[in-house]
Amino acid sequence: MFRIGPFQLDSRVLLAPMAGISDRPFRILCRQHGAALAATEMLSSNPLLWNNQGSQLKRVHKDEVAPRVVQIAGADPFTIAEAARLNEEQGAQIIDINMGCPVKKILKQASGSALLKDEALVAKILEAVVKAVSVPVTLKIRTGWSPEQRNGITIARIAEDAGIQALAVHGRTRACMFNGNAEYDTIAAIKQSVQIPVIANGDITTPEQARHVLAYTGADAVMIGRGARGRPWIFREITHFLQTATQLPALPATLVEKILLAHVRELHAFYGDHLGLGYTRKHVAWYLESYAGAREFRSLFNTLDSQSAQLEHIEQFFVGLQQQEHAA
Repeated sequence: MFRIGPFQLDSRVLLAPMAGISDRPFRILCRQHGAALAATEMLSSNPLLWNNQGSQLKRVHKDEVAPRVVQIAGADPFTIAEAARLNEEQGAQIIDINMGCPVKKILKQASGSALLKDEALVAKILEAVVKAVSVPVTLKIRTGWSPEQRNGITIARIAEDAGIQALAVHGRTRACMFNGNAEYDTIAAIKQSVQIPVIANGDITTPEQARHVLAYTGADAVMIGRGARGRPWIFREITHFLQTATQLPALPATLVEKILLAHVRELHAFYGDHLGLGYTRKHVAWYLESYAGAREFRSLFNTLDSQSAQLEHIEQFFVGLQQQEHAA
């Protein structure tokens, strides 16, 4: 276990902030299944965007389980500090700064992982945000801009000097995007170079991989991103394996159905019927991708235009699974 500021975390497994995925319904679900922290989707520090619907939906909500974490991104120290202060006022208990996002839309704003090229600016941003708020500030980075410019250790030391209280590191450079395999040597070197908690991220999709990464890097915790899509119970599975070296039994289809149906209802309640349809289609595809017949199911499911039709179609899919099991 480890601490971030005043918060003692009760497990070593965290949910990564993911655009379009780690919304409030998914964060709450992952926390219920054992995630020690669940940060918001990345929020822009641009004040012109603070009050639009998208930003309002992405912010933390005071009825979420503490500690509530909001992730912000930007390239201007004053603006990002103001965004941090605003989010603290609205209920954020930890501010996380994104310096790891590799997508072109963010890089064009000289934000996300683009900042790794400007170490002096990194220091100014981190110092400004730490001074602007009274809550802990954390940072998420990649190992560097490219394999030839892997400066994660330097950035980590800058972060510690600025008062950052925990550091999450994705084991790829920006140039790697999500291609190839994550490398953990740099994360291990970063852990050796600083005293603040280090959280390892990248390609951790099984309990065995989580244990390997923790042992290999010496990291204080792991952060799960894509491995949690359609599997919010992965946090409990990993924690159980770390504590007992034994696997939890596979979740029965009846329980997967129950979790999925509840998730669909929450998505519609949060986004409304129109937006809820699209978000549901995405999550349902992840939940069911390992089941036989999932592709055929999705081709019809993606044409449905109401919450009730989506729920009914999911229920019919699982009835079909049960019938196949009985016939086998």
